[in-house]
Amino acid sequence: MDLAYIWYESARLMMGPARLAADMTRHSLQNPTNPLAYSPYARSMAAGCEMFERVTRRYGKPAFGLSETIVDGVTVPVTERVVWERPFCRVITFDRGFLRQPAEPQPKLLLVAPMSGHYATLLRGTVEAMLPNHQVFITDWSDARMVPMTEGRFDLDTYVDYLKDLFRDLGPDLHLMAVCQPSVPVLAAVAVMEAQGSPNVPVSMTLMGGPIDTRRSPTAVNCLAQERGQAWFEKNTISLVPPIYPGAWRRVYPGFLQLSGFMSMNLDRHVDAHSDMFEHLVTGDGDSAEKHRDFYDEYLAVMDLTAEYYLQTVETVFVNHALPKGEMRHRGEPVDLSAIRRCAILAVEGENDDISGVGQTLAALDLTPNLPDARKAYHLQEGVGHYGVFNGSRYRSIIAPRIGAFIREMQALPAAGVPYLRQVG
Repeated sequence: MDLAYIWYESARLMMGPARLAADMTRHSLQNPTNPLAYSPYARSMAAGCEMFERVTRRYGKPAFGLSETIVDGVTVPVTERVVWERPFCRVITFDRGFLRQPAEPQPKLLLVAPMSGHYATLLRGTVEAMLPNHQVFITDWSDARMVPMTEGRFDLDTYVDYLKDLFRDLGPDLHLMAVCQPSVPVLAAVAVMEAQGSPNVPVSMTLMGGPIDTRRSPTAVNCLAQERGQAWFEKNTISLVPPIYPGAWRRVYPGFLQLSGFMSMNLDRHVDAHSDMFEHLVTGDGDSAEKHRDFYDEYLAVMDLTAEYYLQTVETVFVNHALPKGEMRHRGEPVDLSAIRRCAILAVEGENDDISGVGQTLAALDLTPNLPDARKAYHLQEGVGHYGVFNGSRYRSIIAPRIGAFIREMQALPAAGVPYLRQVG
């Protein structure tokens, strides 16, 4: 499997001339000076050429493209700025050009984006919904194939260290949103900081569709990991980065393999979507075709993960269930969730989530017995799947306002004082 990445890149490069020819043919057939451009035959040929070019290209990292937002009813410009950087991650904040100071204080909110294949821009809608009322930061994880071997390893321990440093550097009064995969390292990082008595513990964390305890309502993804085990994934999914990239010879879980897994989970839906795209191009339905392009330009843009991080996550989260069993360790020290006494928790789940089943994120509230009930909340959103937990109409109209209200409520609460022991039974 070590050479699979090299074979993939070789095949992609060999397809280059055919892809270029298809693109040139498409432009020729769509040229308004071409008398054939308006014929059904030319439309079908051009549509086929575009579909071929799109399914054989490598999609680059998308841009957030958030240029404005509305604050207190006034449209203000938005600009991006990097405020924190390490070899495997940088943090972007979205500065808003206020014409006047907001009527209410704007809490600091760090979105911890998933490091599970897609870029942080997958959370564009998540960011957009929180911008009017928060100073938003987001983790922009690096593509492992672009990080030279001289920068060292990146594993689950490194991930937690990054988070601890971030909480310290962006604090105080920091609130967190962890979308899916980072729920586990975020919860672990907060527990470690609480156990150390750190003054930089965030005020609150919102965990959204996270695999805190995958023994609850296990999904097909959870069962696959449990059945195959870490050794199978190491043998069948890990490859070496080809020498054409800065991260040459780094062991990674390649993005193209992750994408094949994403696609296979809903293959019929993707086939139907591309078939519809072809029809839209032939009939000249530009708006529908553009929506398809926008979605798949984001969905098909994937990044590589370091092998050590990926395999450690599979073993810790999905095979051994180390965090909910109290067996997870960070740098050799136990991760004790009962140490969490100050950082409030909101668990958000989707009724139809087929990645993190209902109850898996809720487990965070049960695993933190010393956190006062006043600092715990839960929201189950009806009618949404995994993606709908952090994007889409129900996220914008229901979930985002609920998160905003929770943040304001926790911001207003006095700091946690004496330890609180929840009565059980």
